[in-house]
Amino acid sequence: MRFILTLAFCFSSLSVAHASVTVYNQVPIGQATGTAQSAAAAYSGSAAYDSTVLNAPPIPNPAPPNQFTLQLQSSSNAVQGLSIMQSGSFLGFSIETSVVNQILGINSSFLQVPFLNLMANIKQRAGSVHVRVGGNTQETATLVDSIPDGKAIEKDKGLATNPTQTPALIFTREILYMLANITSLAGVQWYLGVPFNDTSNLRLGIAEAGQAILGDNLIGLQCGNEPDLYASHNNRPATYSPYDYFGEFGVLVQAINNNQNIPVKNKLIGPSVASGDWTPEMVWDTGFIPAYSNSLSALAVEHYPDNNCGAAFQLGAIKDPQTQFPNYLNHTAGKLLIAPYLNSTAIAQAAGKPFLMFETNTASCGGFPGISNAFGSALWGLDYGLQMAHSNFSGALFHVGGQSVYYNPFTAPPTNQSAFHQWTIGPLYYSTLVSAEVFGPSNTAQIIDLNANDDNMFTPAYALYEGGNLARVALFNYMTDPSGANTYTATISIPSGAPSQVKVKYLQAASVAQRTNITWAGQTFGGNFESDGRLQGSLDVQTVACDTTANTCQIKVPAPSFALVFLNDDVLSEVTPQNPLTFATTAVTKKVNTATVDAAVLATSNGHSGLEGGPRMGTSKTTAASNAAGSVGNARPAMNALVVMAMTLGALMVGTQR
Repeated sequence: MRFILTLAFCFSSLSVAHASVTVYNQVPIGQATGTAQSAAAAYSGSAAYDSTVLNAPPIPNPAPPNQFTLQLQSSSNAVQGLSIMQSGSFLGFSIETSVVNQILGINSSFLQVPFLNLMANIKQRAGSVHVRVGGNTQETATLVDSIPDGKAIEKDKGLATNPTQTPALIFTREILYMLANITSLAGVQWYLGVPFNDTSNLRLGIAEAGQAILGDNLIGLQCGNEPDLYASHNNRPATYSPYDYFGEFGVLVQAINNNQNIPVKNKLIGPSVASGDWTPEMVWDTGFIPAYSNSLSALAVEHYPDNNCGAAFQLGAIKDPQTQFPNYLNHTAGKLLIAPYLNSTAIAQAAGKPFLMFETNTASCGGFPGISNAFGSALWGLDYGLQMAHSNFSGALFHVGGQSVYYNPFTAPPTNQSAFHQWTIGPLYYSTLVSAEVFGPSNTAQIIDLNANDDNMFTPAYALYEGGNLARVALFNYMTDPSGANTYTATISIPSGAPSQVKVKYLQAASVAQRTNITWAGQTFGGNFESDGRLQGSLDVQTVACDTTANTCQIKVPAPSFALVFLNDDVLSEVTPQNPLTFATTAVTKKVNTATVDAAVLATSNGHSGLEGGPRMGTSKTTAASNAAGSVGNARPAMNALVVMAMTLGALMVGTQR
């Protein structure tokens, strides 16, 4: 499917660089049409669109009190236990290398517009967005000069496979130019993985080209993905130990220090253990941190709270999702996930290094149907992220796979359906978007777990301080009760003076088991195959009057939902874009041997839904849409010229396709 990307900038005097970018007809500002919405056909295939709906757990007995007070201080100086300063980009994404051509684009000239929109949503709220390209498939990937069929990335079935049974990958620099172009548009900063399957024959091409092409937007190079599982995955001898990893990491450090094509030497990230046979402390005990401190940009671990490997790969017993569901619907879940790492976050702070959860999600081996793709996981993911921030992690990345997993934050449609289906946005994307608003773009946010309602695990709450001042309060309700009896009221008490009113945004669905109709401040990304990456619907921000005599504000939190309370308009406006940076899309699909279809009929069909050049959508060679303006240049980086041209002309239509 081909999308049209509309850019609107206006500058008067700019130099023009050359690029390999397909540029289509100019469209006057404001006249580009969005993708029309129509009902998708029923789907019964890939896990990413599984329709399983579980039963929401019953209300606990006894139910938590539905009224409680949060005593807060207006200044952080009077608060004990605040976290380190956090950024709005705290939650980001980890994209498996093998699916980058599905998620990001085909090459540097053909980008996935929905992905740009999804990243721009977060960037405008957080100031930046962090994405890792890596995972199991990074370990056997190889950068090559070219691929015979002209593709930017391809599976080489003749090379060794990784634990997920995906053939080894070969890719070209075109992938890195694609990342650079995404950065130019949506402000993404990248983590990349250095292949680590053979340290006697290191392949450092991705580090060399990554630094040359991405520059400062390459924020880290992971060295070794889950080395504690190497032996069990038959990638190393059964005796492989933390000391062996320590030695191999040193080989890599020396190779990078001796490589003039890798000028920045301190981008490395490790050890990325996955709570397999090693603990992080076993790696710290090798002297890893002091030995490699000058090369390390961050310390990292990876962890999933559970696994569905029995169902996915016949590895172990099959687990019942309905039985597992309650494990994701309480505050204790996040605390237990973080507990094994509290010592390591303290060690990282003492060493002056960020500590990252480099890969996580609801469950390894693709997640669970009815859990990973339900509203409850949005609450779980947000609470888990805030608990990590409270515990002095510096970031966490939700993993993104292909069509065969349940847990994706976002999924592009199958290639053979891309002409009539849009993207599917999962609950964990909502978690990430809301997290960006919780922390904001100032990079001064500090968070504390309030142990609300006598530390009841179904009604947790956090306070956020920004620049030393109380800015936001975050409230969760994990219960499902359509009667309203378990909607609770949290009374925010600020002895030094409550504002006259506060604003509240809600993350809501009718049930924790619900898969569709999730809303954030009244807006949604729709259901399966319904999103182009832009929020749909009208923004709904609630105003709550406060009692300035008692210095209290009473906030109702329905069951289930999450409420974010903004204590002044400044902290609200900084995360509520007035002019959202989005990239409008219109469908331009097959142009040969196709029929002209009346748009009114088309709107209710399962076919192409974009309008093009008037009330009738023609896709033959004789339609106006076929009058492309050609290509511009053939040099890199591709998007530099695109941005310059967009700024100069006001609005250009830039073709991307999947």
